[in-house]
Order: sequence, then structure tokens, then C-alpha cells
Amino acid sequence: MNKTEMAKKLAGKADLTQDKASEIVDHIFSTKDGEGIIAVELDAGRKVSIAGFGTFSTRRSSARKGRNPQTGESIDIPARTVAKFSAAKGLKDRVYE
Repeated sequence: MNKTEMAKKLAGKADLTQDKASEIVDHIFSTKDGEGIIAVELDAGRKVSIAGFGTFSTRRSSARKGRNPQTGESIDIPARTVAKFSAAKGLKDRVYE
């Protein structure tokens, strides 16, 4: 499912126009600078917890040595911040069944 399909389903379930539903989905999930509720919160170092669904957060990966698989050459991989999603028990249980 992509954002357009999600907006279409949201429009049907929430009695909204597809344009309005698409706008809502964009407000939540956009990755453009200063947009997207989830991305803005992660940029600020905060978690986004949705009860029964999961938690979006960030974590810091430390610098490490890696290997180029084509050449076998050793490379330095810099430290960076990465996005992380942890599924809640309710979502895990539903998908598991």
C-alpha cells in the first residue's frame, strides 16, 4: 500500500474527500523539511508512540569499520542517527496470527 491508496482508504472510512484524506496522510508522514508530524518529532529527538501500534524513535549508531564487498577494502563508516520503529504488542499479535 502506498500513500495514495492509504488516503483512499482513509477517505472511505472517515467520510472525507480523497484530497482531504491525502492532505492528512501527508501531514503525518511527509519527510520534507519542517513537514510531517513524525519526522519533525524525530528531528527534535523525541519519540512518537501510538498505543497498540508502535513507537517511532531514533538511535545513534557508532562509527565502525566496514568492508567493501566488491573489493574487500576496509572502509570507515561514520557515526549517524537512524530512525527506528518498534511494533507494539497489539500489532505484533495481530500480524503473528
